[in-house]
Amino acid sequence: MTVDALTFVGESIFGRSSTVPGLLAALDAAGVVRAVVAPHKPPGYHLAAANDAVAAAVAAGGGRLTGLARVDPLQGAAAAAELERALDLGLRGLFLHPWEETFRIADAVVDRVVAVARERSVPVVVASGYPWLSEALQVGALAERFPQVTFVATNGLQLNISGLGQVDAQLALADAPNLLLLTSGVYREDFLEGVVRRFGCERLLYASAFPYFDPRLEVRRVQWAAFDEEEQAALLHGNAERVFSI
Repeated sequence: MTVDALTFVGESIFGRSSTVPGLLAALDAAGVVRAVVAPHKPPGYHLAAANDAVAAAVAAGGGRLTGLARVDPLQGAAAAAELERALDLGLRGLFLHPWEETFRIADAVVDRVVAVARERSVPVVVASGYPWLSEALQVGALAERFPQVTFVATNGLQLNISGLGQVDAQLALADAPNLLLLTSGVYREDFLEGVVRRFGCERLLYASAFPYFDPRLEVRRVQWAAFDEEEQAALLHGNAERVFSI
């Protein structure tokens, strides 16, 4: 009963577009039963249309997909209204990409949309590790401002998985107990093991970030690491089911 906690569907301005049939085929190849899906940044930059496409993908997914809404906090009240609309469509969380939308995750401009997530009791997934915009301590600062909200950070809160990046990730996790990590792209199994040993298995979720990574490899990061059966179950499906109300 493996749940992929982050994948992408729809058109992408960066050339990594993915379809529902393609996503489901990739999940089947990896033995993944369900997935959380977020919109790519679309060629037209219109995130409302991308959110509609994710809602349509969820409807076409045969009960296997759970959707996230994507907004640009720089749009202010319009972004908050779009998040409300997308959640009313049945999407179950907020996805923020500071690098692609070009905003700093710790800036006050983000608070308006996170407040909507707090009011609607949905999690916030943050594309993390990008220099100047969503580094570990920046993501941690936002999570500390909203302790009632569950934040889920991609890339293990860092892109390089080495040096001070690991230290910053550990500091952010220690200061914000409502901050969780995704395993996608984290090639250091010892880092994943360290997160579980220090903070508990409830702070880590399996994700592939398909189509950017291959679910067949990404699921192995959890299966090959030194986790016991209970920890593996939490990482592979239990935590995602809890966080995203699956």
